Amino acid sequence: MPELTAAAPASLGAELHAAAALLATGSRDPRRVAARLWAALSAIRVGEVWLQRETHVPTEAAARFRAAVRRLAAGIPFAYVVGTAAFRTLELTVDERALIPRPETEGLVDLVLRGSGERRVGGGGVVADIGTGSGCIALALATEGSFGRVIATDVSEAAAALARENIARVSPAVPVEVRVGDLLAPLGDLRCRVIVANPPYLTDSEWTALDPAVRDYEPAIALASGPDGLDVTRRLLASARDVLEPGGLLAMEIDERRAPEVQGLAQAAGWQVSIHPDLFGRPRYALAV
Repeated sequence: MPELTAAAPASLGAELHAAAALLATGSRDPRRVAARLWAALSAIRVGEVWLQRETHVPTEAAARFRAAVRRLAAGIPFAYVVGTAAFRTLELTVDERALIPRPETEGLVDLVLRGSGERRVGGGGVVADIGTGSGCIALALATEGSFGRVIATDVSEAAAALARENIARVSPAVPVEVRVGDLLAPLGDLRCRVIVANPPYLTDSEWTALDPAVRDYEPAIALASGPDGLDVTRRLLASARDVLEPGGLLAMEIDERRAPEVQGLAQAAGWQVSIHPDLFGRPRYALAV
C-alpha cells in the first residue's frame, strides 16, 4: 500500500496525488475525495483546491492533511475525520459520540416546520427532539422555526455533551436545553407542541451487516432497535401522547422497509398517522397526531 511519508512538503498537487494513491483502494474517485478533504481542512471550496495545485504547502498544513488521509484510508468516516458536517443551514461539530447527520433527516425537519404550522406567523410552544445526538434537529428547529423553546434529550452523556458544544457553536436565538435520560423521561411534566425523533430503526441483523465505516464507528445505540427494528418506535408511540398538548404532533424518521408496520402500530395505538416520502420517493417519515 502507498504511504504518505514525512518528507518535506511539495506542491499541493503533489500532496493530492500522494493522497489519492493511498485512498485508491477504498474510493471510486480518490482524487476528488483528496480534494474535498483538503478543502474541508482548509475551509475553502473544492474548486479553489484545483486552482491552487501549484502552490507550496506549509509544513504544518501538510502534516495535518497527511494525518487526515491516513485516518480516512483506515475507514474512518469523512465527517469524523474533518470534524464537521453540514445540516440544512448549519455547520456542526461531529465525532464518534453521535451519528453523522444525514440528508434524509433534513427532510424530517422540513415536514415538522410545515406540519406544525411553523411557517405561519406566530408559533411558540415547546418542541422536543428525542435522541438528539449532535443536536442537528433541535438546532435546525431553533434557527428556522418560531417555537418558543427547544428541549433536546439523549440517553448518552457523551452525545449530550456534543449537542451542548453545537448549541454554543450555533448560538440560536431560541433557547435550546439538553437533558440526559431515556427517550421522553427527561421531559417530566412538560407538555410539548411537537415531539420529533430520528430513532434507531435497523434490526440487529441489519446493523451487523452494515458497511464497517458505519458499523465500526457510529454508535450502535443510535442505529439498531431490536430484532425487528421497531423497539424504540413502539415506545415512542406508546408514551408520546402523555407529553403532547392536545392536537400535538409526533414526527419520526422511519425505515422505508417498515413503513407499513409503523403505520399499523401507530393506528393500533390510537394515532392518526400519515406516511411521507423523502426526496427519492421512499416512505421515510411518519407524522402522527
